[in-house]
Amino acid sequence: MTATPDPQAAPASATQMWPLYAAGFTTAFGAHGIAANLGGHSDDAVTSLLVLGGLLALYDGAEVVLKPLFGTLADRIGARPVLLGGLVAFAVASAAYVVADGPGWLWAARLGQGAAASAFSPSASALVARLNPAAKHGRAFGSYGFYKSVGYTLGPLLGGVLVWAGGLRLLFSVLAVLGVTVALWAALAVPHVPPLPKQRQTVLDLARRLADPAFLRPTAALAGATAALSVGVGFLPVSGAAAGLGTVATGAAVSVLAACAAVVQPKAGRALDDGRLTVRAGLTAGLLITAVGLACAMLPGLTGVLLAAALIGIGTGLITPLGFAALAASTPAERLGQTMGSAELGRELGDAGGPLLVAAVASLATLAYGYAALALLLATGPALALAFALATRRRAADAGHQ
Repeated sequence: MTATPDPQAAPASATQMWPLYAAGFTTAFGAHGIAANLGGHSDDAVTSLLVLGGLLALYDGAEVVLKPLFGTLADRIGARPVLLGGLVAFAVASAAYVVADGPGWLWAARLGQGAAASAFSPSASALVARLNPAAKHGRAFGSYGFYKSVGYTLGPLLGGVLVWAGGLRLLFSVLAVLGVTVALWAALAVPHVPPLPKQRQTVLDLARRLADPAFLRPTAALAGATAALSVGVGFLPVSGAAAGLGTVATGAAVSVLAACAAVVQPKAGRALDDGRLTVRAGLTAGLLITAVGLACAMLPGLTGVLLAAALIGIGTGLITPLGFAALAASTPAERLGQTMGSAELGRELGDAGGPLLVAAVASLATLAYGYAALALLLATGPALALAFALATRRRAADAGHQ
């Protein structure tokens, strides 16, 4: 897969980039702010664990189905209109529940929010790449990931405060205002980036491009990072509670995870742009650090929980900006939306698959074995890559002696 230089790419100003960072914050805050507060503050709509699971899956399910489609649409008509349309649709979906305030409307609102996020999330990623030259992709995606991490961190906390103060309707009201505000901001500040001419693509061409290692490697790493992040947020509090820790201590551990991921991402992006870090080395290190973090989660007590949170945060913080920068570097500019949408699909599958794997193993053994299973899975890729590199070096050495 060979990247085509983007003739539109030029150093973007901070004024142009801030609305894109705000869009990343919006999708993260909207996803976690509501998800973390559905079970305890919506007895009229969430009547059972099955209903809660359905509401939680609705948002992610919409993203899994629609992100590649909206990414392709962004390539066809331009990423900016898809970004703006998605933000407006997010605000409308949020406002619908505020106005109607019924159990059925909660389902409709979450589905609408997920569909809208499927539009503006990959479009924002594509614009981050289109508005910056390749030499600055690491910094740009590092900053974008930082503000998404801030959204993931503040979502449960600030969402809980809003729900405590005014119920779910207040939280949905804030999300509606946020969507409109970011849409207006983007309309004023983000420049028009016209779609680039491209050759006709068949289904076989698409399959061949998505099967290319230049796409699969960073996407698999991103999926693994998202799986570990989801497991850390969902299961570390369970481990803490089992060790007798209170909700404050376990909540602090999750905050450590998100904070480490937020701090590391811009630093990793700058290191990539400055040539101090390569994509391969960074992704390998990130996966191994994340795997060690999951292994630390097997340790008892607060020490294991905090070590796991910090290392999972550092590892995923390394992987995220490098993975997206690698995808942008290896993708023709006219196909960026499609690639980002497909990569986001991989992340969503990791987001769902990681907790499912850990839960399945834990149900057969213990939660510690669940952590171990995901740790081994994440370490498999770097281990195979190292074995392949050593074998290649050995063959080259043997050929040199002949």
